[in-house]
Amino acid sequence: MKTSSTEIQPFRIQIPQPDLDALNDRLTRTRWPDELPDVGWTYGTPTSYLKGLAEYWRDSYDWRKYEAKLNEFPQFTTTIDGQNIHFLHVRSPEPDALPLIITHGWPGSIVEFMNIIGPLTDPRAHGGDPADAFHVIAPSIPGFGFSGPTREAGWDMSRIARAWAELMIRLGYERYGAQGGDTGSVISPMLGGIDSEHVVGVHVNGSLGFPTGDPGELAGLSEAELARLSSMEGQMQDDVGYAIIQSTRPQTVGVGLSDSPAGQLAWIVEKFKEWTDPAAELPEDAVDRDQMLTNVSLYWLTGTATSSARLYKEGQASWGQQAKRSEVPSGVAVFPGDLGIRPIAERENNVVHWSEFERGGHFPAMEVPELLVGDVRTFFRGLR
Repeated sequence: MKTSSTEIQPFRIQIPQPDLDALNDRLTRTRWPDELPDVGWTYGTPTSYLKGLAEYWRDSYDWRKYEAKLNEFPQFTTTIDGQNIHFLHVRSPEPDALPLIITHGWPGSIVEFMNIIGPLTDPRAHGGDPADAFHVIAPSIPGFGFSGPTREAGWDMSRIARAWAELMIRLGYERYGAQGGDTGSVISPMLGGIDSEHVVGVHVNGSLGFPTGDPGELAGLSEAELARLSSMEGQMQDDVGYAIIQSTRPQTVGVGLSDSPAGQLAWIVEKFKEWTDPAAELPEDAVDRDQMLTNVSLYWLTGTATSSARLYKEGQASWGQQAKRSEVPSGVAVFPGDLGIRPIAERENNVVHWSEFERGGHFPAMEVPELLVGDVRTFFRGLR
């Protein structure tokens, strides 16, 4: 019997053992580059650091342990707009829980959410108020992980937002919230605009909107906001090389990332160094090392380095374009190192909640899950 294109199928992660053996073999046979003395991370991921991390990945990290942990979450696949979509769907034991769709970014994945799904879905079991419970839906972005690869051009962020709206319809949710970080902080507000009749609120960590270059935008900014703006300008000079490459030649860089696990490791871990809490000396000082390697392993084992990079190419045309204003209630959690400027966020969004934190960074679900969960609960408390 032919299955309907709208059918939802149960899914379980089962990576073949030969794929894990091949990963370890490739790590053993890595041809390492030389490096300059005393330059730290200024030239990229240091070879001396990466060798140790790759050795740990090969000899000590246990994929099967984390595969089992991920499989504790109910997972499904469905086809939307011709694309396979993989998602976690964890229903709360609380009958009045609010559905919440959470969206990762690059170089993240559903692995980011491992430590927040429990507190979000079952606050009673985690010392919280059961009235704050959510049913959590966490899709893998098309081209990422088990939603990859993409098979055609055109999967930009607005198309993904439309797919999310369709997913929520298929799951039978008439009223829901949206949350996201990194790319998810763009997709989630788009979803609010596309499906404003059903989205009760949008919460993001990071930023809502970017400066247009109009000098008038700078008037009245606080010292902290001016410092964030200055930091962003510095990042535009030193930290966007990856984005330029992925938005122009993802297929070219994808050859190296798809062929070398050490290359994939360096490409992703550099961002964990750059974007996590600035107080952390090394990536594993900010996030759990095994969780970070589970995230990297997911990219490698699904062969989606190239298709995930293509998201930048698809979205390039809309960079810097002003979005249509959304009146859906919006909340922002700003963590150290992220660009969060309230007047800019309010230009296109109905911002009703704003929080700033002194700990954490760009991956708060991994770095400071308790702070992110608390802020999401607080924001949606008045919107249920």
